[in-house]
Amino acid sequence: MLSKIYSATMQGLNAIPVTIEVSSTDSTEGRFIIVGLPDNAVKESQERVLTALNVNGYNVPLKKTVVNMAPADIRKEGSGFDLPMAIGLMLSLEKLELEHPEQYMFVGELGLDGTILPVKGALPISIKARSLGYKGLFVPVENAREAAVVDRLEVYGVHHLNDVVNILSGVKPAEPTIVHTREEFYEEQFNFDYDFSEVKGQENVKRAFEVAAAGGHNIILIGSPGCGKSMMAKRLPSILPPLSLSESLETTQIHSVAGKLKKDSSLISIRPFRAPHHTISDVALVGGGNVFMPGEICLAHNGVLFLDELPEFSRSVLETMRQPLEDRVISISRSKYNYTLPCSFMLVASMNPCPCGYHHHPTHACVCTPAQITRYMNKISGPLMDRIDIQVEVENVPFEDIAKAPKGEPSASIRERVIKARKIQEERFKPYKGIHCNAQMTTSLMQQFAHLDDDSMEQLRTAMTRLNLSARAYDRILKVSRTIADLEGSEHIQRHHVAEAIGYRNLDRDGWFE
Repeated sequence: MLSKIYSATMQGLNAIPVTIEVSSTDSTEGRFIIVGLPDNAVKESQERVLTALNVNGYNVPLKKTVVNMAPADIRKEGSGFDLPMAIGLMLSLEKLELEHPEQYMFVGELGLDGTILPVKGALPISIKARSLGYKGLFVPVENAREAAVVDRLEVYGVHHLNDVVNILSGVKPAEPTIVHTREEFYEEQFNFDYDFSEVKGQENVKRAFEVAAAGGHNIILIGSPGCGKSMMAKRLPSILPPLSLSESLETTQIHSVAGKLKKDSSLISIRPFRAPHHTISDVALVGGGNVFMPGEICLAHNGVLFLDELPEFSRSVLETMRQPLEDRVISISRSKYNYTLPCSFMLVASMNPCPCGYHHHPTHACVCTPAQITRYMNKISGPLMDRIDIQVEVENVPFEDIAKAPKGEPSASIRERVIKARKIQEERFKPYKGIHCNAQMTTSLMQQFAHLDDDSMEQLRTAMTRLNLSARAYDRILKVSRTIADLEGSEHIQRHHVAEAIGYRNLDRDGWFE
C-alpha cells in the first residue's frame, strides 16, 4: 500500500515542504530503501524507525519498503524525518488509519524506545505549514511553544510515538499548545540580568554607550585589564530599544535553525548578546559548514556582537566582518548551497592599549616598546577600524572613587532617552526602505540630514587635517553628530555636537601611541 505524509526540511533560514511517500510490498528480501537525496542522518533513520516501531508493538513484517522524499532534487538533511517516516510506514502497513493526512505536517527525531526528541528549525517549519494551509503540525514537546507562536495553526507537542498514534486514532483528545504570544513577549522585554546602575564612575563611557545605542553605532573600548570594559559591554542590551514583534520573529527563526533556543521557549524578547571567544574560526563567525549553520554574526542579528580582546582574533576572522558590517547581510557561497542571511548587529569590541595592557596607566608601568604597541595595534586593519564609529579610552577608577561613588543612573532612564532618539530617526527615515537608524545612513541621506553649518564644518575640517582621518571616518563623525543632536532633540547639528563626535575618535589622536 502507498501512503503519503508531509514534512519539511531547512534550506538556510527557510523551510521547504517535503512529501514522504512510503510503499510496502511483499518480498523475501525485506529491504528498506530511502531515495530523494537523503544525507547520512536521514539514511540512518531506517534503524531508528524500525526499532522504535518494533519496541512499541507495531511489528513490521518482512517486506520491501521504499521511502521517496519529494522533491527529489533537494537534499534532505537532519533527523526530523524520523516521525513522519514512522507514521507513513504504519499507514502503508495498515497499522494506522488517518482520514486526511494532507491536513497535517510532522517533524521529529525518534529514540529507539519511541521517544520523540527535539529538532532544529521548528519555528520556520511552523510558519511554512501555516502558509501552505495545513490544519495541524506535530512537533516534539520541547519545540511546541516555539512552533505555537504562529497563529491559525494547531501545534501538537508530542512526547512519544504512542502519543501521535493515539491522537490520530482518536483514542487521546488532541490538545494543541496555546501560547499568548503578545502578552508573554511584552512581559519579558524588561527583564535584564545587568543594569548600568551597578557601574560606578565611568560617566564618559556610559555616555558613549548611550550615543551608540541611540544611533546603532559600532563602538570599541580601549583600556587596561580590570577597568570594566566587558562589564559595561554586557549591560548594553539593557539600554537598547525593545525588539518589535517582526524583529523578534526574525531573530527567533535564526536561533531556531541554529538550535540555540532554550527548552519550552517561545519568541526571543530581549535583543541577543553574542560574545564568541577569540579562538573562533571564520566559518563559526559568518556561518556555513558542510551542514549549514548560522554563524555568530547572524545569531547577533538585531542585537549585539561583543568581541573581547579584539587583537587576539585572527586577522582573517576580523576581515570577514568588513562586508557584513557595511551591508548588514552576509552571502555564504559553498559548493552545495548559496544563502544570503541578515546580520544587522551592533559591534562592540574591547582591547588592551598594548600587549602588556598598561599603556597610559596612571600607576602601573608599561613595559612595551613603541614598536610593540604599533605592531599590536596593526593587528586590526584600518578599514575595519574605520567601520567602528565610536572609539573610547576607558580609564581605571581609583578605589576612593569606587567606594564613595553613589549608585549610577539606572538603565531604564538611559533607555528612555535612547528610545526617544530612535523614534525621531524612525520618523525621519520612514520613506527610506531598510533605513532605521543613523548608523545606516547612506551618503545621500547624510547630505540631506547631517548637513553642517560653516562653523561646524570648519571645526571638522581642522580635526580631519590634524588627525589625518579617512573619508570613512568623516562619515562616522557626521553620523555620530546627528545622533548626539537627536538625543538633545535638536533639529540641526551644532558645533558642540561635532566636537563630542570628534572626541569619540580616541585612537586617531596625535600622540596616543607615545
